[in-house]
Parts: sequence; structure tokens; C-alpha cells
Amino acid sequence: MHIHYFQHAPFEGLACIEDWAAARGHTLSATRWYNNPAPPAAVEADMLIVMGGPMGVYEEDQYAWLAPEKELIRGAIAAGKPVLGICLGAQLIAAALGAKVYPNREKEIGWFPVQFHEDLAPSSATVFHWHGDTFDLPEGAVHLAETPACKNQAYRIGDKVYGLQFHFEVTPAAMESMLQHLGHELQPAAYVQTADDIRAGARFAADNNVWMQALLNRLEKLV
Repeated sequence: MHIHYFQHAPFEGLACIEDWAAARGHTLSATRWYNNPAPPAAVEADMLIVMGGPMGVYEEDQYAWLAPEKELIRGAIAAGKPVLGICLGAQLIAAALGAKVYPNREKEIGWFPVQFHEDLAPSSATVFHWHGDTFDLPEGAVHLAETPACKNQAYRIGDKVYGLQFHFEVTPAAMESMLQHLGHELQPAAYVQTADDIRAGARFAADNNVWMQALLNRLEKLV
């Protein structure tokens, strides 16, 4: 299988997804929007993964590539490809399908428990968050997860499209990279942990990666 991914910042890569792809013998290609490339005409791959990033989906005046990216996401979904969005990626899928994306009442940064309504993980599991925006569910989406700070934490559309607000893919190294580049966002708040608390939470990463790989295995079967 060939997987294409959209990357929005050099410090938010595939993390454990890259390890999974290598172990399964899949090939990878990327559009790295932060390098300001020309957008592809279409997603020429079996699966599309849309990663996170510090920008908002509504900031097209600052990031002109957001509009063509949303169009490419719509095209991949319309073509029946499995599409997975993570954090900003989940917001981009929602926006591409006509849902509203906007600042959440609380930022959520660190390791916090999520209540799951389907079998993406145990019914309550501690996962890694780094987001300040939220979204309305796209039309036809099934609500999959929530936290006290953010109602819409995950959704699916049919069997092939998933949006995750949190970071199942994070590894200790990926988490450290985010801390180094985004640590200025760790201002005291109800749902913002300190850098030390975030680093202590790295013990949860292995379980998060198992759940990420299980979802990828599920999508792989639909190609």
C-alpha cells in the first residue's frame, strides 16, 4: 500500500505511524506544506493521513495552502480512500466537509483521560493532547470520544474516514520535539500541564501507539 501524508510543521511528523508503515512494507510520500510546495493535482495514494500543526484551519490569509489542502481532502474522501486526520488534521477534514472550526473554551495540552464511545481504545484512556481549537461534527459523522474540556474528541464518517483531536501517534521523541517548539503555549490553565508533567506522562505513549496501530490496521483492510 502507498500512503501519502500532509505535514504542516517540521516538528509534527508521523511518529509511530512511520514505524507501522515500515513494519507492514508500505511506502510513504508527503506534501510538506510548511515548505510552500505546489499542491498535487490529487492524492495519488491508497490512503491519506493529515497530521497536526499549530495553525488554525481558518487562517487562510496567513497560510494560503489551507484552501487547496481542504480541496484535496474532499477529493480523497470522494474517491473512497481511507483518510485519517490527527489534531489539525481532524479539524481540516471537518472544515473540508462544511463543519465549523473555532477556538475551544479551554486549551488542552498534556496527558488527559478521554471517554471513548467506540472501540478505538478502552472506554476511558489517557491520551496526549495539544490543541486549542475544536470543531462541530461534519454531517453524517459518528461521535466517538469526549473529555470534560472538549466535547468532540474523535469522529468517523462511514468506515474509512476518522478524525482524532488527540495524538495516539506520539512517541517520547515526538513529544519532546513538540515541547521544544511549542513550549511557550504552556501557560497555567485548568487543562494545561507543565513540561515536567508532560514528560512524566511519556509512560502512556506505548499504549497510545498500540491503539494507533490498531486503527491503522483497520483502515488498511479497507484499501
